Amino acid sequence: MGFTDETVRFKLDNSNKQAIDETLTMVYHSLNEKGYNAINQIVGYVLSGDPAYIPRYNDARNQIRQYERDEIVEELVRYYLKGNGIDL
Repeated sequence: MGFTDETVRFKLDNSNKQAIDETLTMVYHSLNEKGYNAINQIVGYVLSGDPAYIPRYNDARNQIRQYERDEIVEELVRYYLKGNGIDL
């Protein structure tokens, strides 16, 4: 499979949006409570897919693994853009 100069469309299902928001918030708080740098740990998980970046504390690891990493990235990008005044 080769690369193309044409733009490829990427479409994800938005049905998990609220659940992903809640899960990321819960995971963030769990990481902070355990003394981790929550942002670094979440980024490590999203980039690598290694669940060891997320503790089992408060069931955070199982909760975040319910979603595909591309779903999480999509929600993070959406949240960032909305926070910077982009109307989505």
